[in-house]
Amino acid sequence: MAVTVRFGSAATFSLVLAVPPAGRVTAPFVQSTRSEQTAIPFGVRTLAADVYRPARPRGSILLVHGLSPAGRRQPDLARLAELLARHGQLALVPHFEALAAFKLDGTEVAVVVAALDHAALLANPVAIAGFSFGAGPALLAAAERPHVRLAGSFGGYADLRSVIAFVTTSAAPEPYNRWKLLQLLAGFAEDADDRSRLDAIAQARLADPSADTAPLEARLGEDGRSVLMLVHNRRGDALDGLLARLSPGTRAALDRLSPLPAMARLRGRVLIAHGRVDVSIPYTESVRLAEAARTRAVILSTFHHTGPLSPLEFVRSGVPDAWKLIGLADALLSAGSR
Repeated sequence: MAVTVRFGSAATFSLVLAVPPAGRVTAPFVQSTRSEQTAIPFGVRTLAADVYRPARPRGSILLVHGLSPAGRRQPDLARLAELLARHGQLALVPHFEALAAFKLDGTEVAVVVAALDHAALLANPVAIAGFSFGAGPALLAAAERPHVRLAGSFGGYADLRSVIAFVTTSAAPEPYNRWKLLQLLAGFAEDADDRSRLDAIAQARLADPSADTAPLEARLGEDGRSVLMLVHNRRGDALDGLLARLSPGTRAALDRLSPLPAMARLRGRVLIAHGRVDVSIPYTESVRLAEAARTRAVILSTFHHTGPLSPLEFVRSGVPDAWKLIGLADALLSAGSR
């Protein structure tokens, strides 16, 4: 049996679930499942989430989506949750509003911790898997909860400063990624008006890279201009100076959301995977995460950020990747085994 699961336009990998190697059969019986909606308490508000519940859960797994407007309802993420539930994992899939809006606003780790605590009320042991820019908050949240059995990062990052450098100064930068980065960083601006203007500039450029945003740019204050200059930059030798010009609050936010220093605090199994030719987040970020966690990253040669380079490329040279994907799927399915 082979099932391909893809995690969507903003965040992802295709996991091929096949019969595991001998001696590694994770769940010999497929269970009946049901899905339901729930609300996760978080401060004075709640977080909408979907629960994929097997008849006899062996544990729970929290899935943290990446930068995807569909959020928890991204079709491929929903299929993954259903697949995990059929094999005995209760899957909790919240909708993270900031990530769905292509933003980081500083509350990501706290809200993922709240979701982890909710997952623990549903079934134990608890695992977590984050994708793309959702992987950083997922790893940081796992470091706050030592009972987490498995923490997975797929296409994630170690240090946001390294991602900024990659997107803005690489030899062949993707224009779309540059403006996606601006929208991501807009939420870090301390001035409310600058946050709004930076967001408007990013949305205009994402819709039309040639859009004239000069009137909006002219109205930016010092805080907003420092963020925009960083995103416009293409020179590696100018990067440190531009980062230093960011407001103290913005620099602190970059530190808070960079999971590299937290990897040593993870107590459960750590699962790290990345596509070698990812043009959004370099695979070296996952190598750094794995080294900090004293494990090895699974690097997929035939994958970019959102899946295989092409079906033909995968068929021609993807046999080693296929076995790696089987191992990843097996690890996710066994995350709740005691």
